[in-house]
Amino acid sequence: MRLNLRFIIALIVAAVSLFGYYFNTSKNEVTGETQHVNMSADQEIALGLQAAPAMAAQYGGESPDARAAAAVREVGQKIIASTKAGQTPYKFQFHLLADDQTINAFALPGGQVFITQGLLKKLTSEAQLAGVLAHEVGHVVGRHSAAQVAKANLTQGLAGAATIASYDPDSPGRSAAKAAVAAAIAKVIGLRFGREDELEADKLAVDFTPQAGYDPRTMIQVMQMLAQQGGRSATPEFLSTHPDPGNRISYLQQEIAAQFPQGVPAGLRK
Repeated sequence: MRLNLRFIIALIVAAVSLFGYYFNTSKNEVTGETQHVNMSADQEIALGLQAAPAMAAQYGGESPDARAAAAVREVGQKIIASTKAGQTPYKFQFHLLADDQTINAFALPGGQVFITQGLLKKLTSEAQLAGVLAHEVGHVVGRHSAAQVAKANLTQGLAGAATIASYDPDSPGRSAAKAAVAAAIAKVIGLRFGREDELEADKLAVDFTPQAGYDPRTMIQVMQMLAQQGGRSATPEFLSTHPDPGNRISYLQQEIAAQFPQGVPAGLRK
């Protein structure tokens, strides 16, 4: 009886998790995809604004270099004004962070976009900066954070159901091992989605940069720089949330060739 009750509870938890994920859908007006999300654009904006100060603090806060920060904002806003990103409800703000050692750029839900001084000083052109920022804008309009939250809720719910079903009060060690396996599976699933988000952001950047007047091939230059800076991790790509720079170069080349079969138009800023 005790065993059957555990399985019934586990099935209920799993069913609630699955129902909550698969019946919360929204069409993304930028990508055209139907996504599983459970928060509104306003909630994404509020979440990003709430998290922004703490995230900035991890990288030394806002950069004191007013001129460089203004350049980042100018290029970022040019991307927003020229693309579908400007037609979304998101409130984009572009931040230059003071950390000059860390090479990084990231975006929070709702439009908070960050680049470190460490990455900026490695870039050699405005077009390269545009490519980096366009990639991060792609994460925002792709609603990747909202989708990740929904996926995390699903995998955590299923992992919880597996833990309930496998719990054995007469053999707690075995139950713990099974719970660890369930958690590991949930983690791997989440990482796979993360890599897909990175590639979609690359694809969106290939769309956005030419519309803003920049040559999308400069993103390949950024990937080459990252590879030289140690972007190739000893960790296999399968266990990394960011695809290997070498693989992203190939993906970018394919996307650029598909969008411009006759060649990238002349006159774009390089």
